[in-house]
Amino acid sequence: MMIWPIRFPFGNYYDYIERGYEELHKEEQEKKIEILKKYVIVKPEEKLLDVGCGTGLTTIPWECKRYGIDPARKLLERAWKPLEVEYKKARAERIPYPDHYFDWVISVTAIQNFSNLKKGLKEIKRVGKERFALTALKRSWRIRLIEEAIREIFQVKEVIEEEKDLIFII
Repeated sequence: MMIWPIRFPFGNYYDYIERGYEELHKEEQEKKIEILKKYVIVKPEEKLLDVGCGTGLTTIPWECKRYGIDPARKLLERAWKPLEVEYKKARAERIPYPDHYFDWVISVTAIQNFSNLKKGLKEIKRVGKERFALTALKRSWRIRLIEEAIREIFQVKEVIEEEKDLIFII
């Protein structure tokens, strides 16, 4: 029987796998970004927050003012750091930015890891203006809860079924 959450020596699963993170996830994350680029149209002067940014794989591709948060300190230490990107160690449930600060908020394959699903989604809504793109693993045991919570908190414009994720365009 699996007990959740599993405890790792570094305190966070993603800190534990940080050396192989990009090898494990880069290709699949790039596929999701290509889909998102059809819907997430960001102007250079706009601000985009990536919630659960990891090493920045899903933060870097946008040409705008980019911000990323992630609770995994070791992933953030490995994050790609061009001058126009600001990374902070933070959880989705407590985003350290003011209300309505971001033109776009994205979260790519991170929602299923939120410790408090509704609180994290409400924080995303709080810091965003009105444009969001959120993805979640279809095979997560929480996927139905995630979909219900997203539909309760946001007005979903479109749901795209990708190979591994459901993509919510809001």
